Amino acid sequence: MKPMGPIPPFFEANSDGQLCIGGKAAGDWLGDEDRPAFVYARAVIDQKVDEFRAAMRERVALHYAVKANPWRPLLEWIAKRVDGFDLASRGELERVGGLDLPLSMAGPGKSDADLVAALRKSVIIHLESEGEADRAIALAEAEGVTPKLAIRINPPFILKGAGMKMGGLASQFGVDAERVGPLAQRLVSAGADFLGYHLYAGSQSLSAEAIAQSQLATIDLIEKLIAETGIIPKEVNLGGGFGIPYFPNEKPLDINVIGDAIGKRLEERPALSDTRFILELGRWLVGEAGVYLTRVLDRKQSHGETFLTTDGGMHHVLAASGNLGQFLRRNYPIANASRFADAQMLEANVVGRLCTPLDLLGDEVMLADTQVGDVIAVFCQGAYGLTASPNDFLSQPVAREHLA
Repeated sequence: MKPMGPIPPFFEANSDGQLCIGGKAAGDWLGDEDRPAFVYARAVIDQKVDEFRAAMRERVALHYAVKANPWRPLLEWIAKRVDGFDLASRGELERVGGLDLPLSMAGPGKSDADLVAALRKSVIIHLESEGEADRAIALAEAEGVTPKLAIRINPPFILKGAGMKMGGLASQFGVDAERVGPLAQRLVSAGADFLGYHLYAGSQSLSAEAIAQSQLATIDLIEKLIAETGIIPKEVNLGGGFGIPYFPNEKPLDINVIGDAIGKRLEERPALSDTRFILELGRWLVGEAGVYLTRVLDRKQSHGETFLTTDGGMHHVLAASGNLGQFLRRNYPIANASRFADAQMLEANVVGRLCTPLDLLGDEVMLADTQVGDVIAVFCQGAYGLTASPNDFLSQPVAREHLA
C-alpha cells in the first residue's frame, strides 16, 4: 500500500453511502454516457472566497488566474465573486468576453496579436522585457490608444517551499529588479498609462510564513522603486503562490498568517495608502472544488496485484497521473465514489484506458471493495485538469464538465 493525499474536507457521503457533490450522487453526474466528468462544487469556491475576504480584509483585491480553469460557466460564476481576471493569452481574453471585470495579461512571448488584442480591450499589459515594452508602445501608437502598462519584476528572492520557483534566478519571466526603475521612467516619459508592478515568486506553497515573507519582501522592493523613480504605483499585483494539499502529510494553508502580515506592513507604509494591492489566485480558489469522476470498466489480477481499469485517464488529468512536473510520483486523493462510506479494504492500481503504462491514477492505493461499474473519484481537480492535459491522445472521448 502507498499513501495518498487528503480528501478535501468539503465532501461527504449521502444516505446511500455514495459521494455527494452539490446535493447529487457521483454516479448521477455521470449518467449513462461512456465518458468521465469533472464536477466543480460552487459552494467550495464560495467558501474559499469568504475565507480570503476575511483574512485580507478590504486592502487586498482578489483576482482569478484564468489559466487555472478557463471553463466559461465556471468563469461566469467566479466573475460575480472576484475583483478581476488575470490572463495569459488573447485566447483567455476571448473566454472572459462580456464579463465586466478589470483585466490584466502576463506571460512571456506575447505576440503582436496578443498585445493588440489587449490594447483594444484596455487590458493592463504586464511587460516581461524592455523589448516587449517597445513593441507595446509602438502598437499602441499605431492603434491610436494610450496603453495601460505595468512591469513584471523578476525578483531577487525566491518563494521558499514553492512547487515551482519563479524568482531569484535567470528567467524568461519579468524584468530583472535592477532594470525595473529605468524602464518605469521610460514608460511614463513615453506617455503610457503606467499602472505599476507585478511580481510572482513561486507557486503551490503550503508555508504561510514563507509566502508572507515573500509578500513583505515585495512591498520593501516596491518602496525602493518609489524612492528610485519618484513614481507611486497605482497598483501592485503581489502574485499568489497559495497551495492546496495534494499529497500525504500536507496541511491546508493558513492564509490568516499572510493577511495579518500584509495588513500590518501596509498600515506602517502611509506612502502606499493610495496603491491598490492585488493577489491573483487560481489553484487555491478552484482546485479543491473539482472532482474527476470515471467508471471502472474492468477488474483484473496480474502477478498478485489488482488492476482497476477506468474509462478515463491521464488525457483528462495529466497531473494526477504524475506526468506534469512530479519528480517522484505521489498519489492524489482518490476514492470509490460509489462506496464512499465503506471501509477501505482493497489495495489496487487504478489505471486509465490509454495504451501506456504512464496512465496511472492510483498506485497501490486502498479503496472500498470495487467492482465493475463503480465510480472512481479523483479529488483536487478543479485547477490544471482538463485544459492542462493531452485531451486528443488516442482520440478517446473528452470529459464533460459540470457546475454543482
